[in-house]
Amino acid sequence: SFDLVMCCEVLEHLEYPDRALSELARVSRSSVLVSTPWEPIWRMMNLARGKYIRDLGNTPGHIQHWSASGFEALVSRHARIVATRRPLPWTMLLCRCD
Repeated sequence: SFDLVMCCEVLEHLEYPDRALSELARVSRSSVLVSTPWEPIWRMMNLARGKYIRDLGNTPGHIQHWSASGFEALVSRHARIVATRRPLPWTMLLCRCD
């Protein structure tokens, strides 16, 4: 197990993010840091820069899409959120697994 487990910009690519979050909590002795794109801001920013127009701004490989509150709800099923940051265009959560 580890004092801090980080999973940044991964969960949006996974078919079963709940399984990944369970494993992150299992291997953490203390803390987990997770981040994901903040939807729909992420897509709007892609469109504004002319990227992925045919996919309405969806980055290839992104199969999960969360608002900030939706991501917090998902993560809170696996760990206690102690800090939330939203540096545009991401949602970052520091969690305790105690």
